[in-house]
Amino acid sequence: MAKGSGFSLLIIKTKIMLLILSVLSFAAMAEDPPVVLTGTIGKLDVVVELDLNKPEAITGRYFYQKYHLDLPLNGSEQDGELSLQEGTDDFNDSPRPVLRLQSDGQAGWEGTWSNPQGKIMPIALTPVQLPESNSDAFLTRLIHNDPYEYLRLSTLTLKKGKQQTFMGYPLQWWHEPQSNVSLFTLDSGYTDAQLSNINQRMMARLWQEVIDYHSCMLGASQFGKGDFEQTVTPELLSPSVVSVKISTSYDCGGAHPDFGDSPLNLNAQTGIPLSLEDILWVGKDKPFHYMYADDHADLNTNTVSFDDYSAYREKNFAPWLISQFKQLYANEMQKPKGENECDYADAEIWYFPSWYLTPAGIHFGPSFARAMRACEGTSWSVLPWSVREKNQGGVALALP
Repeated sequence: MAKGSGFSLLIIKTKIMLLILSVLSFAAMAEDPPVVLTGTIGKLDVVVELDLNKPEAITGRYFYQKYHLDLPLNGSEQDGELSLQEGTDDFNDSPRPVLRLQSDGQAGWEGTWSNPQGKIMPIALTPVQLPESNSDAFLTRLIHNDPYEYLRLSTLTLKKGKQQTFMGYPLQWWHEPQSNVSLFTLDSGYTDAQLSNINQRMMARLWQEVIDYHSCMLGASQFGKGDFEQTVTPELLSPSVVSVKISTSYDCGGAHPDFGDSPLNLNAQTGIPLSLEDILWVGKDKPFHYMYADDHADLNTNTVSFDDYSAYREKNFAPWLISQFKQLYANEMQKPKGENECDYADAEIWYFPSWYLTPAGIHFGPSFARAMRACEGTSWSVLPWSVREKNQGGVALALP
């Protein structure tokens, strides 16, 4: 969500990140995955995750099942004993609780938890035992991909919220109390198969937001309490699409809080997330489909490389969108007179905009450098459906 000092920089950073991820993925094949353990500290149930690949620099985290919030761990192994400090380094380097663990002679660990005040509690941990599946498709994927998060989320209870009718479709809202994350499912208006596919995606997004909340709280633990606030607004529901604006403001530690939009746009017929090029295409070649792998890793449906995708956005899409907006919104697109004013004619802010669908057209959200973030949140930057009609994307969709 956070932006760099400009979108040229963002493209470079994204390419570097993809390279780093590929290197890490290759390196990960030579390393053991983190060890996930369950057991007790004192009388309280805990879930522990430890990366034991580097004895001199062991890292991990754990949470009490009663509270669900992560506590970071870091330390080392010497002569078969793990010595782990709880929490992250802070600015005053105050003493922190210590976990000392030794093998229990089988596959687990036993030891003690002690704090600077002299309190000591026994620890008993064994390898996690997991089910084969869960009734929720997203949680089933976590069983195999991230058992630590599965053990957290599978014990959380969603609260049933208000019922709402939007554009003729009945919505049922759900709320996770600790993170304060909310999202809705659809009760009717589509076939049973369509409802199942759409609602699975909605629940997957809700759970992912809960994971993001806990990741934010873990990152902020060095600086005190973090902040994570989410706003969800249904924008367009139709026989063809489900489009939802999801905005998040957060403070996960570091120099500055941040905010951003990450909308959810689904093909209502299949429940599959839509890329912008599925909706709108301004290139000469056949429309391609590109989705970031970390957003929809289970799909793996990209038809082009990131290089081709970014080249299309920079050379074709952004200049075309600017020309359309100059015709539609001449006042807003005028070149500013001052250096610190919002320049909506700058192509870089439109390379990778956020977007969602509305009854009037496609709303695009520009992406500015951090110092100019106040320029985001535009309400006027809507491309009418009449313009899209001449530039349809790669998926046949009946849109307004």
